[in-house]
Amino acid sequence: MKVFFASAAALLLATGMFAQGNGNGNNPDLAPTGKGVGTILNPGQAGDHVGQGRISNPPNSTSSTQNGIYYHGGPVMLNGVNMYYIWYGNWSGNTATTILSDLAKSIGGSPWFNINTTYFNSSNQKVANVVTYTSDSYNSTTVGYTYGTSLTDAQIQQVVSNAITGGKLPTDSHGVYFVLTSADVTASSGFCSQYCGWHTYGTIAGTTIKYAFVGNPDRCPSACEEQTVSPNGNAGADGMASIIAHELSEATTDPQLNAWYDRRGYENADKCAWTFGTTYTANGAKANVMLGSRNYLIQRNWVNASGGYCALNY
Repeated sequence: MKVFFASAAALLLATGMFAQGNGNGNNPDLAPTGKGVGTILNPGQAGDHVGQGRISNPPNSTSSTQNGIYYHGGPVMLNGVNMYYIWYGNWSGNTATTILSDLAKSIGGSPWFNINTTYFNSSNQKVANVVTYTSDSYNSTTVGYTYGTSLTDAQIQQVVSNAITGGKLPTDSHGVYFVLTSADVTASSGFCSQYCGWHTYGTIAGTTIKYAFVGNPDRCPSACEEQTVSPNGNAGADGMASIIAHELSEATTDPQLNAWYDRRGYENADKCAWTFGTTYTANGAKANVMLGSRNYLIQRNWVNASGGYCALNY
């Protein structure tokens, strides 16, 4: 049974249940929550539509909107996204640091990330197909076990804050900061049991900072890895690649949890979670996209056009 991705809930109303209405006189939409979709926290049984478990046919929104996802008025990241990695724990000798850096350097401009250009703001300005990761020395930093091997949500934000205020990474309102943990590290709010990754935002150094948590699926292969063999010879890293792409897309189109999601609280990547479309074989493993010189197995994303559908490119 696969567990789900999540987007943290900073903007739920006092009830903790509903977000802004859809403007059409219908019931208000469920908002993305801290550790699940809408107010649903149960990862469910394999093959069902509860939480964000692995599903063969992602549910369409019950919204009356044309493409099965609705814009709630919040900001989107229009003019490109800068990616930053914070490697937490022990990554010594792990090829993940190269595999995932290559992902960050090549996902921008790709047909896969171009799906996000179908999303726009209140002025109908579309998201740009631009993701920047200049170099490891500028866009990443490595920390040890500052807070041990079990991180609370508050400590994850503090890891991001420490990297920025300590001068290891720039203060960037156009960035998404990924806290990537080694396989001996967990997140106490539900890594491996309720989610594989999540994204949210907070005020750090006086700036609205978007950040995400992505754990190493080697800690729980049955929950967070689609396959235990991988196209790049590192199942944990290749599993993280899909989770990173998922959270990057959601942070781009719903950075403050009040922009694009459907009536259930599903953000764009949620609607296609654990579906991969047409695959091919690379190094004895399944793959479905080539980014740069590497093959990856990346989940599909929701196209906000032509009625809405899951796809690997646009």
